[in-house]
Amino acid sequence: MPAASQIRALIVDDQASIRQVLANSLAEIGFTNIAQRKDGKEALEYLDQNPTHLVISDFNMPVMDGLALLRAVRSNPKIQKVAFIILTGEASKDLVQEAVKAGVNNFLAKPYTVAKLREVLEKVFGPIK
Repeated sequence: MPAASQIRALIVDDQASIRQVLANSLAEIGFTNIAQRKDGKEALEYLDQNPTHLVISDFNMPVMDGLALLRAVRSNPKIQKVAFIILTGEASKDLVQEAVKAGVNNFLAKPYTVAKLREVLEKVFGPIK
């Protein structure tokens, strides 16, 4: 059972307000180490330099979208084991299938509650204290 405070998280979304709401939700669960980036390219640069356990990435972003980021993460031996959750308002069947093929750990549909976020995280990490 991991402690939320021990999980290093990265939130990737092009909207600052979404990043902040998600960071606040993670903090409510007990996360203390939360980084934020505005697109997949910035996220990859961050991941290359900073050990991270969890990426929560929006699907629709400019520069590099969430699916491209997921594929880049899974193809890089240094970071391929990072837990990856896609945050999306559009859970189309095609997106879900592509993300599953690419190795996504779970999905979080917008809008969400803190309880739903915890549930999604616990499906990836097991019970979080």
